[in-house]
Amino acid sequence: MGAGIILSVVAMTAIVAVRYLVTSGGFAWLTSRRSPGLYAGRSPQIRKEVAWSLASAIIYGAPAGLLAWGWKTHGWTRIYSDVADYPLWWLPASVAIYLFLHDTWFYWTHRWMHRPAIYKRMHAVHHASRNPTAWTAMSFHPWESVTGAVLIPALVLLIPIHYGALLFVLTVMTVMGVTNHMGWEMFPRWLVNGRAGQWLITASHHQRHHEKYLCNFGLYFRFWDRLCGTDRGLGDFATVPLPRRT
Repeated sequence: MGAGIILSVVAMTAIVAVRYLVTSGGFAWLTSRRSPGLYAGRSPQIRKEVAWSLASAIIYGAPAGLLAWGWKTHGWTRIYSDVADYPLWWLPASVAIYLFLHDTWFYWTHRWMHRPAIYKRMHAVHHASRNPTAWTAMSFHPWESVTGAVLIPALVLLIPIHYGALLFVLTVMTVMGVTNHMGWEMFPRWLVNGRAGQWLITASHHQRHHEKYLCNFGLYFRFWDRLCGTDRGLGDFATVPLPRRT
């Protein structure tokens, strides 16, 4: 049993790390093609981001590996593989519920981490990347990684979800985490400035958080920011990076 758990944790940690390297590396390459020189002079920052992110992969991989083992051997989780187990409408409904609950958890823990004493201990590592890059998405202090690593494992213990729907949620989480930090907007202006952009978070919304700090705390949706008065709108960072600190 012990060897099985260890192998599962190692495997999930490797998956999280490779997922980060491939996704962030892919969008970093896209940035180099689309905006050559945008990350110029930031090699020391990027090295730190990668190091913190790989440490985060261990923290994210541990509970994921434990639950993956428990799912396969003991049926601990509510993950199911036969779509006939639940009505078809539950597939998109479960995705929406997971994304909303994850966004809610992220908003309130993120806002809590901006309290001065907590910020210094946990969140300052992430904001060391005031000009974020495609490598910034998982650049967290270990304590911040813990807050991010527990929610999805908790949800799969409580709320049924098809494994394909769960993979979709994890893909959305990874892609939005990376693209929100690239330093430029990849989505078309008509979407960002249109009706959908009033509720969805993209780089134009999140990069303003890295500039202003005490606003725009959400991950996927602007719902909580708008409801709680912490939404400071969109920046236009498509071609102009934030000013660097001196």
